Amino acid sequence: MKKFKGQICLLLAAIIWGSAFIFQKMGMDHIGPFTFGIFRFTLGSLALLPVIWIYGRLNNRKLPEQRAYITPWKDKELLLGGLLCGLASFIAGSLQQIGIVYTTAGKAGFITSMDIVMVPIILLFMRRKVERWTWLGIAAAFIGLWLLCITEGFTIAKGDAFVIGCAVVYSIQILLIDHYAERVDVLKLSFLQFFLSGILSIPFALITETINMHDIIACAGPILYTAFLEVSIAFTLQIVGQKYTSPAPATIIISLESVFAALSGALFLHETMSGRELTGCIIMFAAFIIAQIPEMRGNSESEDSSETIG
Repeated sequence: MKKFKGQICLLLAAIIWGSAFIFQKMGMDHIGPFTFGIFRFTLGSLALLPVIWIYGRLNNRKLPEQRAYITPWKDKELLLGGLLCGLASFIAGSLQQIGIVYTTAGKAGFITSMDIVMVPIILLFMRRKVERWTWLGIAAAFIGLWLLCITEGFTIAKGDAFVIGCAVVYSIQILLIDHYAERVDVLKLSFLQFFLSGILSIPFALITETINMHDIIACAGPILYTAFLEVSIAFTLQIVGQKYTSPAPATIIISLESVFAALSGALFLHETMSGRELTGCIIMFAAFIIAQIPEMRGNSESEDSSETIG
């Protein structure tokens, strides 16, 4: 039952993240990408504070031997992790938001999900072993990306290029979070990274964009949805979901974000894709699943071994 609940939490997170692309797209009708980032990340981070407080209270009610260690705010590793993850979050989020101005929500969702197969490529440069199934997934993902983004004139649209850059930086952020999540409080790490992302957006918004209260009020819906649902609630659902779900199935469920982005774009923004682009999306989603086969096989063998030992 816990496994099922975990998968439901991850599915809800994927739905929220996928549908958030249309709100990010709608937000660009009123304000600039950096102004949007200020409110999206700052409000989202502040919404995590009650969650952090509640978790701390519940942890204190447990018996001393059952309490989890909660990283103090002054911990140097927490602060360093928040700084690095926040910088990556700001760059990736900004590139994505700028790209959405020039491309569709559906395409942005699939391109952003490329971070799933870009992580193994980065690990290769770190001299980590990459399984052949993962290589097959990477190759399929790039074929899908080619069909989705590259035109017959061998050019790539400006918006798609920005979102590809976003996927590259998000893959770095994934590795940073993976590194620090085992060492510090994940909720506090998330608060710091999102809060820093919002703060870093301020000077860029002041320099490159015109900010006025009328436009911000007009953009209230997209801001509130992306801040509270996408940043705060969806992330909390992801934490709960991954606690009860093994990594490979969790990654596949989360990658459904791309499908929900395309569906949301078609239903609410009346976006359409050509046959070539749809084929690219299908190949990319298949690639996301193929890339997880080594981990799924490893988990299966581990479970079989534990059953034999028992």
